[in-house]
Amino acid sequence: MNDECVNDNLAWKEESRRTVFACPVFSITERVCRSPVKSLKTFTVMDALDWGIVIPELETERGKEFVMVRQWRHGAKELSLEFPGGVFEKGEDAAAAAARELREETGYVPGRIEKLGEFNPNPAIMSNRVHFFLALDLAPPAEQELDEDEYIEIQTVPWKEVLCGLGKPPYIHALMGTAMSLYLGRSF
Repeated sequence: MNDECVNDNLAWKEESRRTVFACPVFSITERVCRSPVKSLKTFTVMDALDWGIVIPELETERGKEFVMVRQWRHGAKELSLEFPGGVFEKGEDAAAAAARELREETGYVPGRIEKLGEFNPNPAIMSNRVHFFLALDLAPPAEQELDEDEYIEIQTVPWKEVLCGLGKPPYIHALMGTAMSLYLGRSF
């Protein structure tokens, strides 16, 4: 079976859209779309800028470790230990944005940054992408450049501890699992 034919038979066509809510982080749009059998339906979609997650890898006397950030997450109402990352500026190059977020949150500057992959975080209701990077050859940390509402502690954690901790506090961020799968997959 030809994938192109399958896609043509499943594709919906957007007829119109309107913004129903907007804030600094995202907007919500209602989209009227025509189904493959020509019926009209309305869907709600969250629009946001792309963002990146960076796995900063350090070689230490204890072995391979990750530079991680501990911060309060308002949605979960708890602390999360996760890879650094953040929202890209409009039109910003993804690798440059990831390196900027790493520097701002941790003070580390990568000598090399390698793209691991990208995903849509929830394609049913979100329009943006999340880009994953590996940061290598890290320069010693400088001072953090946090946003006024960011309160972040930096710590290094052995990579196996992160892998074994996923899905349990403090590793509560779901996209950590995606980042780790991409990290582990680069070895194959």
